[in-house]
Amino acid sequence: MQKPRTLAAAALVLLLAACGTEGGDGGPGAATAAPDLPVTGTHWTIESVTVDGTRSAAPDGARLDFAETGRAKGDSGCNHFGAAVAVNGDTLTVSSHEVTAMGCPADRERFESALLKAFSGKLNGRLDGEDLTLTSADGRGGVELTREPSAPLRGTTWKIDGLVSGTTAASLPAGSGDKARMVIGADGRITGNLGCNNFSATARADGRTLTVEGPAATTRMICTSPQMSLETKLYELLDGPLTYRLDHRTLTLTDASGEGFTARAETPGRA
Repeated sequence: MQKPRTLAAAALVLLLAACGTEGGDGGPGAATAAPDLPVTGTHWTIESVTVDGTRSAAPDGARLDFAETGRAKGDSGCNHFGAAVAVNGDTLTVSSHEVTAMGCPADRERFESALLKAFSGKLNGRLDGEDLTLTSADGRGGVELTREPSAPLRGTTWKIDGLVSGTTAASLPAGSGDKARMVIGADGRITGNLGCNNFSATARADGRTLTVEGPAATTRMICTSPQMSLETKLYELLDGPLTYRLDHRTLTLTDASGEGFTARAETPGRA
């Protein structure tokens, strides 16, 4: 009488084991986790932000990068900012903002406040071609982004935005304005503005070296003291060999002593 019960118990164990396998890891009914949104290592232009249903267009220079280290960094068009970002499927969790404290025009400060509010907490990401939309859980907030292409050395308008001394980088001197920019042409000419006057010179790129065969020819306009100070610095740098480093849309040029400047690729057509 015991044998049938033993066989029945064994059959039950086998049945339960089979049911446990069904839908388990690797089984035919196993649930497959959605892949993470592929944003790591990407670069984006911020097009707009929405807070409480109100959409605001982004100013020129607003951008966002997702680093390889679980961090995001960007530019609001006013200050630089950073944040910790965790990606799980199509959900991004953004926390721990850090923001520089430069004073900016009121309209850019308003946009920056809206951006930092929209780019926080849990956001649902939707990737559609070259566009990425991050939307808040209640659907009344979010950030619209467009993939930012890398900029070539030649033919790009490079807006000079900082000075370099060894391992130290600094913003341009207060009051020097935002006129300083340059274009390296395919014809071997480098032209632009030094902060006050327009300039032109011959330049050649070889490996990672850009040699400016100067001194540069310039116009003769007199400007404010900060503008003239910046111009003097750039004029001295743009004479001879410079090591260049191109990182997506940022260009760094330094001389043999480690003195130099950084420049950012301008995006045509942005207000």
